[in-house]
Order: sequence, then C-alpha cells, then structure tokens
Amino acid sequence: MAPVCGDHALFLCGREDPCDIILSVMDMFLYHFFDKRSGPFKSLTAIPPQEAEAVIGKIREERPDSMCSQRNDDYVARRTGCEAVLRREFASKGGVLEISSPHYMVVEYSPWLYSWYEQPGFIKIPVEEFDLKTVSFTYGDSMPTFSDRVNDGKEYRKKLYTYDEILDVIDRYGLPQDWNNDGRYGPERYIEAHVWSDRVINKYKDLWNKENKI
Repeated sequence: MAPVCGDHALFLCGREDPCDIILSVMDMFLYHFFDKRSGPFKSLTAIPPQEAEAVIGKIREERPDSMCSQRNDDYVARRTGCEAVLRREFASKGGVLEISSPHYMVVEYSPWLYSWYEQPGFIKIPVEEFDLKTVSFTYGDSMPTFSDRVNDGKEYRKKLYTYDEILDVIDRYGLPQDWNNDGRYGPERYIEAHVWSDRVINKYKDLWNKENKI
C-alpha cells in the first residue's frame, strides 16, 4: 500500500494498484523522492564536485541505512558523465535545456525509490504543469540505461525519449515498477524523467519548504 505523507493533495502518495492503462498528459504524475531532513530537489551535480563528495560523506556517516550511503566513490563523476550524454541526446531531439543539470523525477509512484530513505518523502506533480519540451525520459535509471555494462539487447537501452516517445514505450511495456520493482528482470525499476527547467520545480519546492517550515 502506498504510504501517506500528509493531508495536502499535492503530497499524497499516489496509486496502490498497478497501472494497467495508457498514461496520457491528463493523468500522468511525476514523482520526486527525497529524505525529509534534506528536503526536495537537491542535486549533487549542481554543486562543485568537492562539495558533492562532502555531502556523500556526511550521508554515509549520518544515514548509514539509506541507499544513498552506498554510492561508490566515483558516483559524482559517473553521474556527471551520464548527464553530458542526456544533454547531448535531448538537444539532438530539439529539447529545451534551460539548466545544465536536470531535476530527477520518475513516472508514477515507485515503492523501491521510497525505500531508499530513512525518513522518506516525495512530491508528485501533474505532468501537464511542465513545458514538455523541457522534459526527457529514460526507460529505467539513466546510468544503467547508457552503461556499457548493460548489453542485453532491449530496445530501450542507450536511448533517451521525449514525452510523446515515452508514451509509446509505456504502451508496449507498461511501467517497470509494476513488473520489476525488485529488479529481478534487469536494472529498469522505474521510468526516469529529467526536468531541464527550474520553473515548475521551484514552485513545488517552495511550497514544500513553506509547509514544512524550512
């Protein structure tokens, strides 16, 4: 059962039943998961590398049971390299990149991502609120999607999608969390969304901070 984070409609925790319909702009939500002590939309690649390494070190010390504490020493460098690929691929499709490091979200509720954090929280935003020219997608986390170590021939490997394109992929394969939440069938446990704009994100970030008196 999806947990409930509060009584505000924007922060209720979403669907309990597997999604067996084709998502459209009228019913898709993008979710962002985070530890409530840190707050939402904090990006390691948006700050200097040394500062990012210090943040990871602090997480390892203070939150040893969180998934984020298990990241390798080269995580920031690998994530930065992956973002360079995402920028290039999205630009080649005519995507609009208003910021250099994206905000990470996922399509619909992910039980696995919720379990990453010791004090988990999330924000869900209707996809219709975004300028969809500023949002790209990968079927699965972008790092294994573009990793040379994953070579199983699935059609969505090494690919980045626009909104219209990801709807077609969802139509054919469904949502990964419905059939692979435990990762048994590969690294794709959710659909990752990359928001290349601050406009909508800042609205929800400020609202969350205000409601939580941060």
